[in-house]
Amino acid sequence: MGGIPMSKNKNGTAIKDYVSWFEIPAIDFKQAVHFYNHIFGIDMAQKITDVNAMAFFPVTSGIGGAVIVAPGSIPSDTGPLIYLNGGKDLNNVLNKVEEVGGRIVMPKTLISIDAGYFAIFIDSQGNKLALHSKN
Repeated sequence: MGGIPMSKNKNGTAIKDYVSWFEIPAIDFKQAVHFYNHIFGIDMAQKITDVNAMAFFPVTSGIGGAVIVAPGSIPSDTGPLIYLNGGKDLNNVLNKVEEVGGRIVMPKTLISIDAGYFAIFIDSQGNKLALHSKN
């Protein structure tokens, strides 16, 4: 996505990425993991403890995140909007959302030729998220 050119902050250093990790809250862990595994065609590694359960989006570099069930992690369709990478064409992911209990709020929409496209959906747990792709 777009943004403004990077400049140095008051300390004279620049931050490359302002997001370092994300967590998508869930109530039904198994259903939520199935939802993301299905729409992205992945197999999320899981760690389940007495306190929480997490399923990790597979990454080799860049920003990572997880689906989490834990005290205080409550799904919501309000608040910050996380844009997930939709790959080469976000419709490849978006077209699977409704198959596993999600809902499309905004279909694939052009931002600009340079910035690409976005779409907004509600996942199987009620979280509002977005997808982004260049094409």
